[in-house]
Amino acid sequence: MNQDVFIAGFGGQGVLMLGNLLAYAAILEGRNVSYFPAYGVEKRGGAATCTVVISDDEVGSPVVGQPQAVILLNALSVEKYLGRVRPGGFCLVNSSVVEDIPAVDQVEVIRIPMNDVAMELGDARLVNMVAAGAYLEKTGVAPLESLEQALRDILPERNHRLIPLNVKAMQLGAGHARRAAAS
Repeated sequence: MNQDVFIAGFGGQGVLMLGNLLAYAAILEGRNVSYFPAYGVEKRGGAATCTVVISDDEVGSPVVGQPQAVILLNALSVEKYLGRVRPGGFCLVNSSVVEDIPAVDQVEVIRIPMNDVAMELGDARLVNMVAAGAYLEKTGVAPLESLEQALRDILPERNHRLIPLNVKAMQLGAGHARRAAAS
């Protein structure tokens, strides 16, 4: 098993947390992982990206030119990175904030209204958890329970009260991915 994902959005959307969480969940599953974050100097609003490589074998490089999956959380990221997906790959797009998504040959585009789902739960900061659940559902790289355990391990104790809400966001994201696959 070898899976790589490139995640992009604005700072404040939880891009780096999402990548870190996916990496940690895969480690809990006994996989080898590389996590490579990149971000601007702005605290919020600047570009944020990361690459996560998950493999049963050794990971040779954290740099991926053409990932098999991308998670794009805003319109600028779609514009810049959608064309990078390798043929046969897929893209999870935050359709709450991205209206025009160009077609790309041999790339499955899955539209999920991530902001809308997060706001239904009462917190816009859950966008990354919606994306996490959708990604796990689509790839099967780790079960939702590993992602929940990763949250427990990564989040400071004072934030553990938020874990049930984060898990609910992941479940809803997974449900959207299941419905997209069925249609």
